[in-house]
Amino acid sequence: MGGYFYTTKEGDMWDYIAWIVYQDELKVQELMQAPENYGILEYYIFPAGIKVWCPAIEEDEDKEEQPTWRDDDDDSEEEPDLDDEDSEEE
Repeated sequence: MGGYFYTTKEGDMWDYIAWIVYQDELKVQELMQAPENYGILEYYIFPAGIKVWCPAIEEDEDKEEQPTWRDDDDDSEEEPDLDDEDSEEE
């Protein structure tokens, strides 16, 4: 499997590197689980010049299903009525 090294800038963090490399901060695990990065797991906020191995991720692994609440195809639910006439003050 391929990949490349990302050289940190001062202040970089694991989630920011995942965002830069994979456009997904949730891919932090892939970075932290790479054997090449075991020696740098002590860092939370990186100094400049640390080389972080960024493994290539297969397309199939990269695809995630949306949670059901984000599914736009379900039209069966009605929107709640936000106008509550009983709560009006007279």
